[in-house]
Amino acid sequence: MTYSVIIEKGDNSFGAYIPDLPGCAVVGETEEETMELLKEAVQMHIEALLEDGQELPISKSIVRELEIA
Repeated sequence: MTYSVIIEKGDNSFGAYIPDLPGCAVVGETEEETMELLKEAVQMHIEALLEDGQELPISKSIVRELEIA
């Protein structure tokens, strides 16, 4: 399954979350660390959903860039 990821660069860290998995968010010192942490968080999130008998959310988010002149 593929999910869209939003990465936000802060002054001293990176934050990332997945819009289709509410509550699944992480913060890391680098973009690479943040993505690794997010992979772990997604795995735990999915395991928890399945243990609770819930279905996995289908990815509905679409990411696009908008250029403003």
